[in-house]
Amino acid sequence: MSRPETSPTVCIVGAGFGGIGLAIRLKDAGFDAITILEKGGDVGGVWRDNTYPGLTCDVPSHLYSLSFEPKHDWSRRFPQRAEIHAYLRECVDRYGLRGRLRLGTEVEGADFDEARGRWLIRTTDGDELEADFLVSATGQLSRPHYPAIPGLEDFAGPCFHSARWNHDVDLAGKRVAAVGAGASAVQYIPEVAPEADHLTLFQRSPNWVIPKPDRPYRRWQQRLFARFPRLQAASRMLVWLRFEFFILAFSRFRPLGRLYERGYRRRVEREIADPELRDKLIPDYPLGCKRVLISNDWFSTLERPNVSVVTEPIAAVRSHGVLTADGTEHPADVLILGTGFTAKDFLAPMAIRGRDGRDLNEAWREGAEAYLGLTVSGFPNLFMLYGPNTNLGAGSIVYMLESQIQYVVEAVRTLARTRVAFMDVRPEVQSKFNEDIQTRLADSVWTGGCTSWYVTESGKVTNNWPGFTSEYRRRTRRPELGDFRLATRR
Repeated sequence: MSRPETSPTVCIVGAGFGGIGLAIRLKDAGFDAITILEKGGDVGGVWRDNTYPGLTCDVPSHLYSLSFEPKHDWSRRFPQRAEIHAYLRECVDRYGLRGRLRLGTEVEGADFDEARGRWLIRTTDGDELEADFLVSATGQLSRPHYPAIPGLEDFAGPCFHSARWNHDVDLAGKRVAAVGAGASAVQYIPEVAPEADHLTLFQRSPNWVIPKPDRPYRRWQQRLFARFPRLQAASRMLVWLRFEFFILAFSRFRPLGRLYERGYRRRVEREIADPELRDKLIPDYPLGCKRVLISNDWFSTLERPNVSVVTEPIAAVRSHGVLTADGTEHPADVLILGTGFTAKDFLAPMAIRGRDGRDLNEAWREGAEAYLGLTVSGFPNLFMLYGPNTNLGAGSIVYMLESQIQYVVEAVRTLARTRVAFMDVRPEVQSKFNEDIQTRLADSVWTGGCTSWYVTESGKVTNNWPGFTSEYRRRTRRPELGDFRLATRR
């Protein structure tokens, strides 16, 4: 097999963990024709955009980092936002990716030119570029969700989403209304509550919260990891194995989850004195149905005399407060929306058109799906990192991203070493894969009766992977060419 005169060109959309990791591995494989389009003014993705107080990762640092670029001097087991952002910027500089970055560049859409086997990409500033491969690395948690609450626009005070934190607002002595009690709130509420005159937390449903085994790394430990990298690799492996074991509670061995649930209830009984508050914190759905949270100060914060937990549904927002369904108006000077992200929209708002002008949003009308979460029939040479059904209930998405990166690099190699112009996954292969995935997911905790961002209104689980991350890595080691329709160069 002869190599073409020119290497395939790759356009990556997004400069977070996925986009940066893929660019590094492509460079390592000898492919230099890489362009990274990033709508923000810096790299980092969610670790650039989210700056709320108390933000830390909920996966230990040794696993929440690229295996081929280990950082030996993480300051603590669960790193803070600024340290992760700095790590990503260091990766960009160390591998010389700045020259391949186009910051402040948002993709409007892309069309596949079948005759030429290339993607034609349009940016919102009117620019156009072409590439053999188009890879979306925009993630699932990049676009904040703003709830449709009547009167929200009439609120007289500062109002902002937790993912777009307004640091100009001084919360000291203010009456703060916080909407949402999820993964972001469990971190910023303990930081905000001591400052506020009063904080009212509007909770739609409680969450399972487990202790956070955090600790700083001592200097001698950091030096040890640097001198003996295999020790850090072993630490990473142990963390990974614990997460693999935890996955059993969500799918194959549900009784394990019930053991954790009993432990949570005992913890609530032990740490919450107020029986009314205690009742508000006990979920009525199985562990893992919604994202499991980790915190050591959540309960103590909610017990503060200046904190109220309201479980009545919000009816409307008034100019100086929040009205709940029972007719009570809760006064507020500041409104914080911890209402999550539009996680099920995936590549939106980009308009992607594949073969014969097929629209990706139309193809996903019944809920997003992709073969291995990576590629969609009718959209040749389009790959997604952190695509449909690749999120985890337990584990590190960086591990999943590395599996996907390996797959994409091997796909690029296929074009470089053969006369293949483009590869398009067969529709029957994609259908069989997704039928199997949905069958497995139907018996998981994610269909356990809660409302979560994992599941569409019709009940289809579009976000989560149903098994072990080791299974996913095995299945994405390289593309099986028999799964694809291959078009040869003319």
